[in-house]
Amino acid sequence: MIRDIIITVCIILTAGAFAALILTGSDTTDVAHDEHALPGVHEEETVKGPHGGRLLEKGSFALEITIFETGVPPEFHVYTYEQDKPVAPARVDLDIELKRLGGSVDRIGFSPQGDYLRGHGEVVEPHSFDVSVTARYAGRDYHWRYPNYEGRTQIPDNIAVEAGIKTETAGPAIIHQSLSVTGRVQADPDRLSQVRPRFAGMVQSINYNLGDPVEAGDILATVQSNESLQTYPIRAPITGNIIKRNVQLGETTGDEPMFIIADLSHVWVELDLYSRDLGKVHPGQGVAIQTLDGQHLARGEIEWISPLAAHASQSVSARVPVNNTADNGLRLGQFVRGVVEVAEHPVPLAVRRSALQGFRDHQVVFARFGDTYEVRMLEPGREDREWVEVLSGLVPGTEYVTVNSYLIKADIEKSGASHDH
Repeated sequence: MIRDIIITVCIILTAGAFAALILTGSDTTDVAHDEHALPGVHEEETVKGPHGGRLLEKGSFALEITIFETGVPPEFHVYTYEQDKPVAPARVDLDIELKRLGGSVDRIGFSPQGDYLRGHGEVVEPHSFDVSVTARYAGRDYHWRYPNYEGRTQIPDNIAVEAGIKTETAGPAIIHQSLSVTGRVQADPDRLSQVRPRFAGMVQSINYNLGDPVEAGDILATVQSNESLQTYPIRAPITGNIIKRNVQLGETTGDEPMFIIADLSHVWVELDLYSRDLGKVHPGQGVAIQTLDGQHLARGEIEWISPLAAHASQSVSARVPVNNTADNGLRLGQFVRGVVEVAEHPVPLAVRRSALQGFRDHQVVFARFGDTYEVRMLEPGREDREWVEVLSGLVPGTEYVTVNSYLIKADIEKSGASHDH
C-alpha cells in the first residue's frame, strides 16, 4: 500500500514537471492556455471574451472562440470584433485546424449564423489538441496557434514500468453473449450403486463410515446369514465415496440398502431454466460452472434439456455432465451458478473491461503515445466479462492502458483539468 502511494506521488510530481517544461517552452506569444489546458501553467495569461470563450487578439481585430454543447454535439461558435465592437460574421473568413495526439488533424470550416460564425461539424471528444486558427478580414490574414489540452498527462517509461502500468493494442475481439442461471450438483445415476446383502442377517462388522472413499472389491461390512448362520462379506461393487450408510453394528439387515456409493469423479449439474430463457438455450452450448459468488469451478456442455417443467417453480432442467477433479471439489447437493455461452459476436474493435474508467460522464480508456497518456471517450456496444465493444471514440491500432489505468486517471484528476467553455 505504501509502495503504491509512493509510486503515485512520483508519477504526479514527474508528470507535472514534464508538463511544465514542455508547455513553458511552447509558443505562447499569441495566446496562452485556456480552460482546457492543464491548470497552473500560464493560467493567468488566458484572456476571456464577453461570451466566456478564449479571446485571440491582433491589433484592433479579435476573435472569441467558444465550444457550444448545450442540447447539441459540441461545435465551435466564434464571435468577431474590431476595436472591441462586434463585426458582422459574414465579413470574416475563418478556418481552424485541430492536431491531435497520434497525428490526426480535424479541419473545421465556418459559416455565418446570427451574430457568430458556426463551425461545420462536431468537435469530437476529447477536446485536447494543438489549435491553429486562420482568419481573413478586411484584406488581411491573421494566424494564431495555441495548445488546448484536457485529460492528458506525461509519465516517463521507467516510472510507468515501476507502477505496473501495462498496455495493449486495440483491435478485434469476440464478444460472448451469456446467460447466468442457478442449479445444483447431482450424482450421475450410472455412477451410483446401492449395496444390499445377498441374504438377510445380522451385521457382524462395519469397516467404512459415511464419506469414506472405497475401491471396488473392498469389504464394507460382514453379515451373519439368518439361514446358514455363516458370515459373508459385503463388498463395494464400484470405486467411489460412501454417500449414505443405513446400517449399524448388531442390527438385522432390512429392505433399505446398507450403503450407497457414488463415483464423484463425474457428476451432473442440473440447471434451472425459466420460460423467458428457453429459446436461448440448446444442447451443445458451453457452460462455465461457478460458485454463487463467481469463483470458477469447472466447464461443461449442455447434454439434455428436460421436456417437463417442475410443478412448483415451472422451471425446466438442463443437464451438464462435468468431470469433477480434486481441484473442482464439486459436492453433491451444492448450489452453483451456470454461465451459458448463448452466442458469439465477432466485433471489429473492442477493449478489455479492466481498462475502463469513469471520467466525467463517460466510459473511457487512456491511450498511450510514447510517454504521454490521454483520455479517449468511448461509445460502448455489446460486452461480456472480458471485452467491451467500441462503437466510436477509439481508432483501431491505438495502444491503450489495460492494467493500473486508475493511476492515469488519478494523475489527471490531481492536475484539476477542467472542461469549461
